[in-house]
Amino acid sequence: MTRLQWRDEYSIGIADIDYEHRELIGLINDLIDGIAEDSADAVMDHLGEIYARIAAHFALEEKIMRERNYDQYADHKADHDRLLDAIRDIMDEYDDDASLDNDEFVDRLDHWFTDHFRTKDARMHKQLSTA
Repeated sequence: MTRLQWRDEYSIGIADIDYEHRELIGLINDLIDGIAEDSADAVMDHLGEIYARIAAHFALEEKIMRERNYDQYADHKADHDRLLDAIRDIMDEYDDDASLDNDEFVDRLDHWFTDHFRTKDARMHKQLSTA
């Protein structure tokens, strides 16, 4: 099965955030590994945990951006909202027919992680570390 892989290009240079990003990728890979063996309820629970952990991570990033008056807050938050909506859509689709296309799931998240970490998070780090 295709798994989401950590790439150096995902690193933004803040150890704690990079660690948390790696943890989120690990959580997604745990789901991928268990799709074939787990019950539909277990997969939904795992999707719910992924959603909750990513939402909590985003809330922390957004709090930091607001506190520091980050100039790209609205755009960055909108990107967070798009990913949460995509995960919610995946959950709804799975709930409807209890199937998850592993390759599509990984491709969607891999594309988002690549774009978001490399652009939005890297820019945020650069701006906030010089502020």
